[in-house]
Amino acid sequence: MIKELSLVTEPKVAFTEILLKELVADELGLKPTDNFSIHLEKRSIDARNRNIKINLRLKVFINEQIIENKITPEYKQVNENKVVHIIGAGPAGLFAALRCIELGVKPIIYERGKDIKSRRRDLALINKEHIVNPESNYCFGEGGAGTYSDGKLYTRSGKRGSIEKILHTLVYHGAKDEILVDAHPHIGTNKLPNIIEAIRETIKQFGGEVHFNTKLIDVNTKNEEVNSFVIQNENGETKEIKTSKLIIATGHSARDIYELLHAKGITIEAKPFAMGVRAEHPQEIIDKVQYHCGTLDELVQKREFLPAASYSLVHQVNGRGVYSFCMCPGGIIAPCATGPEQVVTNGWSPSKRNNPYANSGIVVELKLSDFKGDQKNPLIALNFQKELERSAWLSGGQTQTAPAQRLMDFLKQKISSDLPACSYQPGIKSMPMEAVLGPLIGNSLKGGFKGFGQKMGAYLTNEAVIVGVESRTSTPVRIPRNNETLEHIHIRGIYPCGEGAGYAGGIVSAAIDGERCAEMACN
Repeated sequence: MIKELSLVTEPKVAFTEILLKELVADELGLKPTDNFSIHLEKRSIDARNRNIKINLRLKVFINEQIIENKITPEYKQVNENKVVHIIGAGPAGLFAALRCIELGVKPIIYERGKDIKSRRRDLALINKEHIVNPESNYCFGEGGAGTYSDGKLYTRSGKRGSIEKILHTLVYHGAKDEILVDAHPHIGTNKLPNIIEAIRETIKQFGGEVHFNTKLIDVNTKNEEVNSFVIQNENGETKEIKTSKLIIATGHSARDIYELLHAKGITIEAKPFAMGVRAEHPQEIIDKVQYHCGTLDELVQKREFLPAASYSLVHQVNGRGVYSFCMCPGGIIAPCATGPEQVVTNGWSPSKRNNPYANSGIVVELKLSDFKGDQKNPLIALNFQKELERSAWLSGGQTQTAPAQRLMDFLKQKISSDLPACSYQPGIKSMPMEAVLGPLIGNSLKGGFKGFGQKMGAYLTNEAVIVGVESRTSTPVRIPRNNETLEHIHIRGIYPCGEGAGYAGGIVSAAIDGERCAEMACN
């Protein structure tokens, strides 16, 4: 017999197997010693009140074995089959390749950066020696920006594809089953690399190819259809490859791709995006607010069974949205520049979310009318993004040291005489952040922070520090495509894909878009 059950219980019961079994037995009129098993379907935290509750949806298998509704990929050998070429090995490119294999088509991926293991050395150079490799960094390399950007898997993109299928594919490649259960699933930056490597091995095992240190430098078309592209390896050697199917999944930081397409007369367009800062608090402050704790002892008791708390905040300032983005509880701020004369911040958390700081992007909506210059220039928003990243680089001392200011000092327009400890490893330097960001973003952030303080009183504290700039929230350029075929609006056979094309905003949505583009390209 199988019973479906929805429960609302305290965290200690929800996260203690014996206590949960006792509760389920009581609900169903069973004895804890009876032969039954529990399969958790969904779990979410309700922390709106001091008495925090956990919502559970589960199935109880009485006198029979648990039956799990697993989605197992069905991959085919594609060694000698027709080919789809994919530029970029981020979530969009990797899941496009997996979908090609399911459909019996051979994917060949070209990734400008390095494989996971080789890439780690370049990340260490950024953090310790402030050296940015423009081809291998936190954004470029195997797994793309997704590999080292926290592993949050929450998305609202369910109408475009199967979120469940993406999550099951990640579990198939080594992620914990918990991501199928939690309302806001999360893998952790320390766990993602092994999963990405497993996906690569699946692609190779079934006949696909993955080439690293291989950069797209040209695209050739004839009669409004792609007919070849040119790649360049790390030694500067080039090769032209004939194709009629090219998925471009290069991520939101591949500026040279936008510039290449624009130079080739392939239509791209500017789009609104958001920029701001990373705000970092001691995690304890966020926990106390979100879990309604008056004392440290109360917090310690609640945190025994609860994860590091997160937040999601939004406030309107003169008709412009200011909001939290990519909130990382128990995380760190990472240096994410992809070239010279840039300082770029982002954040991530390990799987246990056990670092002492909570950080989040706090960003301001920007409209195309905000950018100076020719409004018809498709790179106008990108140029604005570049300017602020260079401003941060100059302010930080022309290294990867980032400009920073205590939060209350920022609101009071006071230069911070000192700065708190911060997780940003290359270091921070006290600067008036409004001078770095300019008055438009600076004034909007002030209004936003004040609004956040009304919603989370303890949020406004000089124990918090803002670090700049948070600029890669999304692409400032869109590569337009046909809504039906997903091909470029003017060039047949080119499939703009994922975050870099302007059609996704995270690991899962990018993976879904990769699958959709693969399905079209495989027709």
